[in-house]
Amino acid sequence: MSRHPKRIMGGVGAILLGTGVTAFGIAPLAPDASDLPVSLVTEMLDLGITQPELNLLPEVAGFSLFRNEVVRRDDTSQSLLQRLGVSDSAAQAFLRSDPLARQLFDGRGTKQISAEASDQHALQRLTARWTSSSTSREFDRLIIEKTEQGFSARLEKGTLQASTRLGSGEIRSSLFAATDAANLPDAVAVQLAELFSGDIDFRRDLRQGDRFSLAYEVLEADGEVMTTGRVLSAEFINNRRAHSAVWFGESADKGSYYSFDGQSARKEYLASPLQFTRVSSGYGMRFHPVHGGQRAHLGVDYAAPTGTPVRTIGDGVVAFAGEQRGYGNVVFITHRKQHTTVYAHLSRIGVRTGQRVSQGDDIGAVGCTGTCTGPHLHFEFRDKGAHLDPLVALRNSESVPLDPALKARFTAVATAQRQKLDAAITIVQASAE
Repeated sequence: MSRHPKRIMGGVGAILLGTGVTAFGIAPLAPDASDLPVSLVTEMLDLGITQPELNLLPEVAGFSLFRNEVVRRDDTSQSLLQRLGVSDSAAQAFLRSDPLARQLFDGRGTKQISAEASDQHALQRLTARWTSSSTSREFDRLIIEKTEQGFSARLEKGTLQASTRLGSGEIRSSLFAATDAANLPDAVAVQLAELFSGDIDFRRDLRQGDRFSLAYEVLEADGEVMTTGRVLSAEFINNRRAHSAVWFGESADKGSYYSFDGQSARKEYLASPLQFTRVSSGYGMRFHPVHGGQRAHLGVDYAAPTGTPVRTIGDGVVAFAGEQRGYGNVVFITHRKQHTTVYAHLSRIGVRTGQRVSQGDDIGAVGCTGTCTGPHLHFEFRDKGAHLDPLVALRNSESVPLDPALKARFTAVATAQRQKLDAAITIVQASAE
C-alpha cells in the first residue's frame, strides 16, 4: 500500500463504480405494490347443509369417572369419598344420615366399593358388596344413586358365582413362602397345609424341591372376586412321595376329601381344633404355671391370639356350653364310640347345649377365661371318660370310607380334577420358560 498508493486506490474506486452500475441495472421498472389499488371480493359457498347444522365447534359432552375401593376399619363418609375421588357434600351427608347407607361403616366383613362420579366429581352412583359369613354363598349389595329428588339407597341380595383357579409352586424355604410366591390367597394356603397335615409335618418334613399343585374356588359378586372357597383338588410331592386329595360332595352341602384312587383322605377327627397353630404345652406331667409344682396336664394347649376361631374336630352333639370353674368358658362335645372333646378358656362360645355340630364347625374363640396366664386353647380328648393324649388320638383316628354307590360319580369328578392339576403344572412351567 505504501509503495503503490495511487494504483490501489484506483482499483477500489473502479470496483465501487461497477457495483453501483449493476444495482441500477436490476432495479424494478414497475410501480411500487403499496401504491396499487386494493379490492375485496366476497363469494357465497354452498356446503350442502342448512344454517342451523353449521356448528364447527360442538359442545363437549360430560363424562363419568369410575373408581374401586375397599372400606377400611376407620373410614368415615368423608375419608371414603375422598379416596374415591368424590367431592360432594350432599353425598357425605346422605352417607352419614341414611340407615341403609350407614351399613357401609358397621365393620362387618370386607366391603368392596365401586363409585361413579361426574366430571365435576359429584357422586352419581355407589355400589357396595359384602358377604355376611365365610360359609354363605350369598352376598349383600348396597346401591346408592342420585335422583332428581336427591340420593336414595336400597339393599339387595345376590348369589355368589363360583369359578376355578389353578396354582402351583416349589418349596425353597417354607410352605407359606412358596404359596406367597405362587400368589395364592392365605386362606387357600392354610387349607393346603391342613389337607396334608396328617401325612406331612410342615415344620420338619419339607425338602427343597418339594412341589405342589392345586385347583381352588373363588366366589365372585357381579364379576368381582369377593372371597375364596374350598380347595377342589391338590397334590403335594414331599421327598419324592406324592400325596393327593380331591373334594367330592356326597350332597349339595356336605362332602369330603379322597385320594384319586378313591381312598378316603378324611379322618373321623381333624388333626387340630385350630388352623395351623403350635402346641405350647403338651400332655403329661408339667410344672403348673399358676398353682406351681408338678401336676398332670390332661390335655394340650395351643398358643393363639384372643379371638382365633375354634372348631370342633369331629361330628357330634354339644353336651355342655357355658362357664365351669378353672376351665372358664368351655364347650364339651360327645362323639361316636363314647368319645368326648373339651375346648376351654374360650373368649366366646358359639354353640348351645344340645346342638348338633359337624366336623370343622365354629364353636367359639380362643381367650383367657378361667385359670390361665395368657390366651390359649386348652383341648382334651376322653375315651369313655378316660383322658388320652389328644395328639396321639387324633393322629390315629379312623378314615371315613366312600359310599360304594357313589364310586362312578366320584371317578368322573376325580378325572376332571386330575386334568386341572396337570394344567396347573403346565402353566407354571410355561411361565418359567
